[in-house]
Amino acid sequence: MTEHRLGVWQGTATVLGGVLGPGMLVLPHLAAEAAGPASVLAWAALIIVSVPIAFTFALLGLRHPDGGGVAHFAGTAIGRWAYAVVGWWFIAAVPIGTLAGALAGGIYTADAFGWDSRTATVIAFALLAVAFVANAAGLRTSGRMQVVMVGLLLAVLTTAIVASLPAVSAERFEPFLPYGFGGVGSAVGVLIFAFVGWEAASHLSADFAGRRLLTATALTLAAITVIYLSVAVTVVGSGAASSPVPLTAMMRTSLGAAAEPVTGVAALVLTFGAINTYIAGASRLGVALAQQRLLPRRIASSPHRSFTVLAAAIAVVGAVALVRPIGLDPLLRATSACLAAVMFIGALAATRLLPAGRMRATAVAATALTALTLVLSGGYLAVPAAVAAVGFTARTIHSRRVPALITVAAAPDLPPHEARTGTAGAPREPGPAAATQPRHP
Repeated sequence: MTEHRLGVWQGTATVLGGVLGPGMLVLPHLAAEAAGPASVLAWAALIIVSVPIAFTFALLGLRHPDGGGVAHFAGTAIGRWAYAVVGWWFIAAVPIGTLAGALAGGIYTADAFGWDSRTATVIAFALLAVAFVANAAGLRTSGRMQVVMVGLLLAVLTTAIVASLPAVSAERFEPFLPYGFGGVGSAVGVLIFAFVGWEAASHLSADFAGRRLLTATALTLAAITVIYLSVAVTVVGSGAASSPVPLTAMMRTSLGAAAEPVTGVAALVLTFGAINTYIAGASRLGVALAQQRLLPRRIASSPHRSFTVLAAAIAVVGAVALVRPIGLDPLLRATSACLAAVMFIGALAATRLLPAGRMRATAVAATALTALTLVLSGGYLAVPAAVAAVGFTARTIHSRRVPALITVAAAPDLPPHEARTGTAGAPREPGPAAATQPRHP
C-alpha cells in the first residue's frame, strides 16, 4: 500500500469530495426557504456538529481500518443486525438521493438555456440513463476525475460568493427569524444532506501515511467552514435565496448573462460525476449485502442484477415523483434522514470501539449530536424506520422458509467472549468496501 499513500493535499481533496457534493446547487435556496435569513444559524450549527463527528470517523479509520466502513464498525461493536440495517439504509438512500441529484442538475441546466420544468425532468432521467449505461459498460469515475469534480464545484461556489458580494445588503437580513427557531430546525433537517460523508474518511485510512488522515480531516473542516458560511451569508444578503437556482442568481449580479451557461454546464458535469459514483458504489453494496444474505441471494451472482434492481427502484421513485410531484425538498430530507441514521449508528459504535479518554469523549459528543440531527429530521425519520421494518420482516419470513446460513468471523479487536460467540461481529467478508458506500449527489 505504500505506493498508494495519500499526501495531505490529495487526501484533503479526497475527504472534501466525500462531504461536498452537487447538493450545494440547491440547498442554499431550500434552507433559506425554511428559515429565512436565520438559515445562517442552521449552517453554523451543523458546522459545529461536524467537528466531533468528523474526528470520530477519522479516529475509527486509524484504529480499526476496514473497507466495510460504518457497516463494519456497527457490526463489530453492536451486532449483525446493525451491520444489516446500516447497509439497508444506504441502499434505500440511493434511489431517492440519485433522483434528487439528477433533478438538481436538470433544473440548473434547463434554467441556463431557458427551458421549462418538463425539459429539466427529461435531462434528469437522461443523466440517470447515461450513468447506468456507463456503469454497465464497466466505466467508473476515477479518483483523479472526482478530485477535478470537487475542484469544479469549489470554483463555482467561490465565483458565486465573490460575484455576489457587491449586492449583499444588511436590510435583507431583517426580519432575521421570520419562522422562529422552528424554521432553523427545519433548515437543519434539509442541510444534513450537505454534511454527511464524514464516514467515507474511515475506510480511506490505509491510504494515508501516519496520522495524515487527521490532518486532512482538519483541513476539510476548515474549508467547508469558510465555503458554507460564505455561501449562507451571501445567498441571503444578495437576495439570491429566493431563486431555485441560487448560484446562478449570485453570479448573475456581476457576470450578467454569462452566469447561466457557466453554472448550467458545471451543474451537468458535477451531477453526472456524482450519480455515476453513487450508482457504481450502490451496485457493489447490493452484491455485498446479498452475499451476506441481507438482500435476495440472486443479486450476489452478478453486479448486473444489482444494477437492474437499483434501476427498477429509481424508476419507481421517479414514477411516483412524476405522477404526484414531490419536489426536491422532500427527496433531500428523506435521503438526509437515512444517512443521518447511518452516522448515528457509526458514532454509537465508536463509543465502544475507541479507547477511554479523549477519543471516547469525542465519540460520545458525536453520538449526542447525531442523535439531535435525527430528531430534527422530524417526520422523515419514518423513512429509515420503514426501511428497517421491511428489512427485518423480510429476513424473518425468509429465515422461516430457508434456515439462514450465517458465518461470523470475529474481529481481532473483539473482547474474548464476543470473539468466541460471534455476538458482536458482522461478517468481515466481503463487507461493503470503500467504494460501496455511495456518496450523495
